[in-house]
Amino acid sequence: MNKKDFAFNKLNYIICAASIVLIIAGFILMTGSSSSIEGGYNPDIFSARRIVAAPMVCLAGFLLMIVGILFPRPKTSDDDKKERN
Repeated sequence: MNKKDFAFNKLNYIICAASIVLIIAGFILMTGSSSSIEGGYNPDIFSARRIVAAPMVCLAGFLLMIVGILFPRPKTSDDDKKERN
């Protein structure tokens, strides 16, 4: 299998891996104690970390995944020859 047969290059895979790390970090930021504790209501479920920061981190991860998929492959001289034929 030739190196040219791959759909993505190394930079695409690095960007996609970074986006997966961001998405996982966002979901970890969303975790915490549940609202049903023995003492009653837990106001921590409405913290800014859980309802603002974590979704923004996840959104950034999903947008970065789109960038990683759509990032163009650099043209080489072999690609130029194929386009001419």
